Amino acid sequence: MQISAIALQGLNQAQAQVEQAGGRLASIGANTVDGTPVDTADLSTAAVSLLSAKDSFATNIKLLKVADEMQGQAINLLA
Repeated sequence: MQISAIALQGLNQAQAQVEQAGGRLASIGANTVDGTPVDTADLSTAAVSLLSAKDSFATNIKLLKVADEMQGQAINLLA
């Protein structure tokens, strides 16, 4: 598998993690399917999830930059 494909997969996973944590936070004050209000949220879990996703985004962006540099070096070697 190519490095850029691995990085893109990591970015997609981080995005899904952010969306899931955001959905949990957004559900505060909403009603569940049976009509009972959702008035609690585990904010520490959501915060850790968001920070983890942020770190994952940063790591995968760096990986994309490294892959680009490697590809550039390979082209220079072949030229």
